Amino acid sequence: MNPVLADVIGLLGSALMVIAYAYSNIARPMNYTLFNLLNLIGSLLLIASLAVHFNMASMALEIVWSMIALFGLFKAVTARKQA
Repeated sequence: MNPVLADVIGLLGSALMVIAYAYSNIARPMNYTLFNLLNLIGSLLLIASLAVHFNMASMALEIVWSMIALFGLFKAVTARKQA
């Protein structure tokens, strides 16, 4: 992947995660599906960027972040189906 494209992808991922964080502080009631989806997509974009600009600590953080977001998304979707 082109290093400039990797930067753009990483910035987009960061933006999505900041939007999710801001949303979690503003929205009442909060849509957990949207929140976790934004975090999951953001972390996956950052992982793609980190594949070009590798940093072990950041990669570990994004992998854990994506797993938490995936778990939260699963939980939100199953809760919605039960309601």
